[in-house]
Amino acid sequence: MRDPGEEDAGVIVGGDAYGGVKLAAGRRRPRKSARVRRRNAVLAGLLSTGVLIGTGVVWATPRQIGTVDAGVEETAPRGAENILLVGVDKRDDLTRKKQNELKLGRESGQRTDTMMVIHLSEDHSRITVVSLPRDTWTAIPGKGDHKINSAYQFGGPKLTVQAVQQATGLKINRYIEVNVLGFIDVVDSLGGVTVCTPVPINDPKTGLNLAAGTHELQGVQALGYARTRATARSDLDRIDRQQQVISALLNRALSADTLANPAKLASFVNTTLGTIKVDPDDGLLGLATQLRDVKLDNVQFADVPLADVDYRTPTGESAVLWDKAKARELFRAIEADQDLARPTPAASPSAKTSAKPTTVPPQQVTVRVLNGTLISGLGARTRAGLIAYGFRVPETAGNTARKDHKKTVVRYGPGQEAAGRTVAAAIPGADLRQADVKEIEVVLGADQPKVAKPKASTSPSARPSSSPTAETASQNICKK
Repeated sequence: MRDPGEEDAGVIVGGDAYGGVKLAAGRRRPRKSARVRRRNAVLAGLLSTGVLIGTGVVWATPRQIGTVDAGVEETAPRGAENILLVGVDKRDDLTRKKQNELKLGRESGQRTDTMMVIHLSEDHSRITVVSLPRDTWTAIPGKGDHKINSAYQFGGPKLTVQAVQQATGLKINRYIEVNVLGFIDVVDSLGGVTVCTPVPINDPKTGLNLAAGTHELQGVQALGYARTRATARSDLDRIDRQQQVISALLNRALSADTLANPAKLASFVNTTLGTIKVDPDDGLLGLATQLRDVKLDNVQFADVPLADVDYRTPTGESAVLWDKAKARELFRAIEADQDLARPTPAASPSAKTSAKPTTVPPQQVTVRVLNGTLISGLGARTRAGLIAYGFRVPETAGNTARKDHKKTVVRYGPGQEAAGRTVAAAIPGADLRQADVKEIEVVLGADQPKVAKPKASTSPSARPSSSPTAETASQNICKK
């Protein structure tokens, strides 16, 4: 008689959502637990990060993980681990018609403009993801100063690993190369992802046209959303969108609708794993095991602090420069396994003095601008200044019913004082007040404040606080 805890073997093919292999007919195997299904969904979701931010599609999904020689040493079976995930875009197999349909260029060969360092903590419970801006101006070993994404063109995976290790000071234990042409299939295997944009996006280059607000995107549109640079902060906004899409994909992958649906979960995992190559060649089994206890709240995203977002290179290119001191502190904290999303609060100077809430990065704050005067163009001018500073600002500036506001006020809702402080710091002289509002609002007065220019320590992608910080995947998810 059939045991209720068993299933017929030979039904699910190797590499499926359960991580099993097909057995001979007539043999049976135990059902895998919910923990195993969740573990494999987390693994596939994280590996999809490289797929998510690429620039192409794949029409036939392979069924096994490939290998590549990146020169990394054998990983330990347990312990902390630094993973370099690189998204490679290869379009040679696409017809010109498909390239045109998907708004892709026609260049042949392989290139990468996506690099992420993924740190798995010592206790296997937390993951920190740091996107490295593709235009980072840095030293490429043996090649001189270039943008960091040129390392792959100069020397493939090995030189890419060396360049990232030199720039970050982290030892890379694992290299994962993702064929970004699989992005559409990965998103569609989950039924799409939910994203929200604080500003409208109209990008003819990617064929993307979205109003400000919340959208459910299928594969092709999600590809355009992750690729576009048609917003105020170009590639830095692109990184923010990539992190939002990664979080949305993880949220969908770990939902009850996916985990309880073997066919859907198998499709997602197989589609994702079929797009990657790894070094070392261990089938990612050790990595999958270490991810078994990771939850959405424990996946964190951190940005590299920048000193100059429009650096002109000796060759006349536009690049970005890291804030070396702050970047060094960020990667030191990652290597030390610090929880960046929940930093240890500093001790108060005295029992009578309570510490004020810390500020948050401008790129995480959405600001609504309201003109409280009859001064024409004041709202648009302030909006442009806030965008240049790094804030997310909806395209249209509103107006208050009263037109006699004398003083500019930054208003914030309950629990948003830290975000309010960030905005107030960008508008010298503005008052900061708590109000019955859902978001941060700037009510402009007759004092006509000017938005300050961001300093190196508060550049659009830098962290204003003295210690590195991060936000979790749960915080990144678009709230309907």
